[in-house]
Amino acid sequence: MSRPPLSGVYLLLDEQWAPRHHLPAVMELAAGCGIRLFQYRNKTGSPRDVFAKAKELREVAARLGVLFIVNDRCDLALAVEADGVHLGQDDLPLELARNIMGRHKIIGISTHRPDEVTQATRGGADYVGYGPLFPTTTKEVHEAPVGFAGLRDVRPLTSLPMFVIGGITPDSVEEAVASGANGVAVASAVFDAPQMEHVMRDLVASFRNL
Repeated sequence: MSRPPLSGVYLLLDEQWAPRHHLPAVMELAAGCGIRLFQYRNKTGSPRDVFAKAKELREVAARLGVLFIVNDRCDLALAVEADGVHLGQDDLPLELARNIMGRHKIIGISTHRPDEVTQATRGGADYVGYGPLFPTTTKEVHEAPVGFAGLRDVRPLTSLPMFVIGGITPDSVEEAVASGANGVAVASAVFDAPQMEHVMRDLVASFRNL
């Protein structure tokens, strides 16, 4: 089976929503809507608990044939045989992460400024996340929103796939892509929606209609 492309809708399965939503079931539903790329993020759980939950999600992803990325932790990504890891600016340096993960695993980098995009590209990342595009409450640490103009400014700095993140809705997709994004990373737009499946389908359809 060929690997899904690094583009389109990238759903962030954040443990903060687990009390209200069974994350493996959300992955199943999302894959049925056409989403092919997922990231598991758990900032507060114990190592044993995070491993167990990531392993369950990895097994679901393998069955569905979708890409599964683990946030922050190279050791956890390898332990559950994830497709890759997503690193923030304060996580393990990219060069060391590549030594641990190997050449064939995906490594994504969160970036917020032009110099970080350049560094991630030169360092051999497989994709970059850029943002936040709009204000977001998903993370405790808030960077200044970059807006569509900021996205257009950094697009020439890298040939890597670029996912824009932060306050994304289906209505944002067309202009985000026109401004240089290959995909959109979403969390609250899906998990806080009264009708989650409708939002997932709208996001996927937004890319199909471009």
